[in-house]
Amino acid sequence: MPNRLAHESSPYLRQHADNPVDWYPWGAEALQEAQ
Repeated sequence: MPNRLAHESSPYLRQHADNPVDWYPWGAEALQEAQ
């Protein structure tokens, strides 16, 4: 189940791209979802 981290430039974030969690990278989309 790839999530939003699959296309990030950070190797650390990409290694979690297949975690069963709906991760968001830091940014406007994450902040909008949190509101």
